Amino acid sequence: MATDRNGLQTRIERMCMERGLKMTGQRRVIARVLSEAHDHPDVEELYRRASALDGRISVATVYRTVRLLEENGILERRDFGGGRARYEATEEGDHYHLIDVESGQVVEFTHAAHAELLRQITASLGFELVSHRLELFARRLPDVAQEQTDHTVQTEQKGGSRP
Repeated sequence: MATDRNGLQTRIERMCMERGLKMTGQRRVIARVLSEAHDHPDVEELYRRASALDGRISVATVYRTVRLLEENGILERRDFGGGRARYEATEEGDHYHLIDVESGQVVEFTHAAHAELLRQITASLGFELVSHRLELFARRLPDVAQEQTDHTVQTEQKGGSRP
């Protein structure tokens, strides 16, 4: 059984098993790499990280595994520009992405008031909001330090609706 650093089964592996997917050793390594990712890696980056753990993993195996996980609702494909698909584990709750158009950095954040506004808008139009996605493409202001942005994101995450 693949485990995280605390000796527990990884979240992605649990999701695979819940959906009845066969967990080969190589899939377990890829699931571990994805579960430990704090960024949104593309397939090439996943391959680099997985092959560092198990040299027998081929890039074709990573592509097949990513496609399988995406088809089963375990991974979500993201297009943040730059001509390459990037991936993250499917999450419950609302969260958004701010993409720095100059560096390519992706900042995840939540904003409870935004999510509530979207629910109100859809209800006023006679619908129930099922899901939504927000990707903001921006350029860092010259007078805003990275530390200030990091603090803002952490503050919003604490008050947001993401688990």
